[in-house]
Amino acid sequence: MTRRILFTSMTLAAMASAAEAHVGVGSISGFINGLTHPLGGLDHILAMVAVGLFAAHLGGRALWLVPASFVAVMAAGGAAGMAGGDLPFVEAGIGLSLLALGAIVASRWNAPVPAAMTIAGFFAVYHGHAHGTEMPAGAAGLTYALGFVLAAATLHGAGLAIGLMAQNSRRLTQIGGGALALAGAGLLTGAI
Repeated sequence: MTRRILFTSMTLAAMASAAEAHVGVGSISGFINGLTHPLGGLDHILAMVAVGLFAAHLGGRALWLVPASFVAVMAAGGAAGMAGGDLPFVEAGIGLSLLALGAIVASRWNAPVPAAMTIAGFFAVYHGHAHGTEMPAGAAGLTYALGFVLAAATLHGAGLAIGLMAQNSRRLTQIGGGALALAGAGLLTGAI
């Protein structure tokens, strides 16, 4: 059962396009567009799921603190992007988030919760900023942002569910983390 769910999740993630979730692509207003936007980009799907997998591995308070820190900092990064703040190397930061989070999941690192929150928050800035720069000002941008935050939290939940179901399979977790790291390397090198 766990393998079937993991296979289905990975298949659905692989169907998304890596370029779809970035600056200037697709509709950028309204709740529904914000809700669906992260689902169109492989990098964002995988990063959100990776945060959930990391939190599931750590367990305890990390189950909610790590994803919550990602969502909170992502929202702040989005606000900075909406305000016109400049952040260098956004695409590289997003690719690096997959590489690093994948390696962390594959290694099954038992990070202290504050360190895990810091890592998740660091990468969340890049994901939030990428989308904040494309959000429109005003109510449509706010509803878009709310949809985007809800989608991110839902993807974290999917990662948590997968991680909790795979807890008894060290090999499965390592393979999933390795696949995430490879996807990150692919994004960084332009292979994906």
